[in-house]
Amino acid sequence: MDAEELVETLEDAGLSPYQADAFVTLLELGSASATDIAQASSVPDPRIYDVLRGLEEQGYIETYEQDSLHARAHDPAEVLTDLRSRADRFETAAGEIEDRWSQPDIEEHKVSIVKRLDTVLARADELIREASNQVQIGLTPGQFADLSDALATALENDVDVKVCLFPDLGAEPALPPTDALAHACTEARYRDLPSPFLALIDRSWTCFSPHGDSTNEYGMIVNDRTHAYVFHWYFLTCLWEVHETIYSARRDEPPITYVDLRQCLRDVEPLLEAGVTIEATVVGFETGTGREVTKRGTITDVAYAGVSASDERVMPLSQLAGKAAITIENGDERTTIGGWGAMLEDLEAIRITIESLE
Repeated sequence: MDAEELVETLEDAGLSPYQADAFVTLLELGSASATDIAQASSVPDPRIYDVLRGLEEQGYIETYEQDSLHARAHDPAEVLTDLRSRADRFETAAGEIEDRWSQPDIEEHKVSIVKRLDTVLARADELIREASNQVQIGLTPGQFADLSDALATALENDVDVKVCLFPDLGAEPALPPTDALAHACTEARYRDLPSPFLALIDRSWTCFSPHGDSTNEYGMIVNDRTHAYVFHWYFLTCLWEVHETIYSARRDEPPITYVDLRQCLRDVEPLLEAGVTIEATVVGFETGTGREVTKRGTITDVAYAGVSASDERVMPLSQLAGKAAITIENGDERTTIGGWGAMLEDLEAIRITIESLE
């Protein structure tokens, strides 16, 4: 760094142009009279005394009388400490600017595009801890370790947590032990191909980031039911239905809880055909008003596209994507129940609990 660059840098650190020039000049001279400093720098003679006093007040130099006013540079330790502190603040400010640029105020946007996966994971952690009904998430074992505390919090809050694990790119899979899965999810499956990170929370929030081999690195955080519904089908068809179950806390005896109507339908259809009386409680939203209600009654009918899939573990895609509904009756009241995005039925179910089988 030449003298001119050093002067400019000192100006950035808070010195005036005259002070920076006088100080660099004094560093080169060692010690000198005020007159000599003025002649060797760009500081005008009438200003040199004020400039030197200002530098002395800031701790850069000291002045002394020797026939005339003289000055010499202080031991630079204090000055260097100040400059390095300023450098650290600039570095911190640069990092903060980058963080704020890559993480806009989510509360003011339905869709936020961010630059880093860390931002997506941090927001997913917050949303999972606040979940009230269900979480569907696809992630690597390393990401599972990062989010396991948040998932455990959701599970403790009676949230249904479905986890699909998949390997990192180019890495051998190291699946979490069973006790770690039991601590953090209701059910877990494994896909042997790398996939994007995806978290769906309460049918409203979507947190997404492509896998590491993607051309562009970015993330999306979206608060929108329609958007979440599209990603729900991606989760269902690519990360869930066709993959091996590696852990499940699902009960075989009542009470049995479902957050997916199609899974409930698949389980209760053979029971209805066998003449079993199925008592259920359904929590959901009226499709006409959007009001949350609870209905209790006997499941009397199921309806879905295509032929029966009761003998198959994997429901055909035509049935997954087509009409699916159940009917419950309580005395003279008859209520049709649809799943996520229901429009034709009386109720969009968010939770179905089988209370008894007789």
